[in-house]
Amino acid sequence: MYITWLDDNSYDFPSTEEALDDPNGLLAAGGDLAPKRLLNAYSQGIFPWFSEDEPIMWWSPSPRCVLLPEQFYASKSLKKLFRQSKYSIRSNTCFDAVIEECSKERKDQNGTWITDDMKEAYNVLHHLGYAHSIEVFNNQVLVGGLYGVAIGGIFFGESMFSKKSNTSKLALYALSEFMKNQNLLLIDCQVTSSHLVSLGAIEIQRAEFEKHLSNNLDRFGMSTMKVDLTLL
Repeated sequence: MYITWLDDNSYDFPSTEEALDDPNGLLAAGGDLAPKRLLNAYSQGIFPWFSEDEPIMWWSPSPRCVLLPEQFYASKSLKKLFRQSKYSIRSNTCFDAVIEECSKERKDQNGTWITDDMKEAYNVLHHLGYAHSIEVFNNQVLVGGLYGVAIGGIFFGESMFSKKSNTSKLALYALSEFMKNQNLLLIDCQVTSSHLVSLGAIEIQRAEFEKHLSNNLDRFGMSTMKVDLTLL
């Protein structure tokens, strides 16, 4: 197995065509989580994913799991829950709390990939206006949400959590509706899961995904996506 070890003095990445087939998409290791490196990575369809005891590893899998906002599948019960006043949905009011909840170890996991360094790095991106959270509250208590990075017409989803049934789905539904209303292109889900497929996610090849990136990242001059849920 051969992968590129990143130069600490350069923010460049190797061509994604060099990504391994096994494990699928592993492209490079090393470097840091500086904002410039992270934004350069996302703009090429590359993202970091590693465990606490591993070096930073960078990935560009193929196929890629994506969700087109207009293809989000909302069941009748989810739509009903969305319209009810039981939950309130907000954006960017407690990003640090959302990423903290997402980092907690889950029953079917051994550890977490959202390390302290990752939390710090994405909080910096949030303060720079690139990382966003969608939050679901019940009686002013945070019970679900998601976070990711928005560049141009793409939202690169990172993680979501639920403390009550379907609250992460509510957050993703709200994000999809916002993006659909604003004519934004797609949500990058990175790796396929049965849960995401049940919500309408599909797989596309790396070349197609990168074509979407090249056509949409500069739509707003790399501007941030201002998520205004009052538009829903």
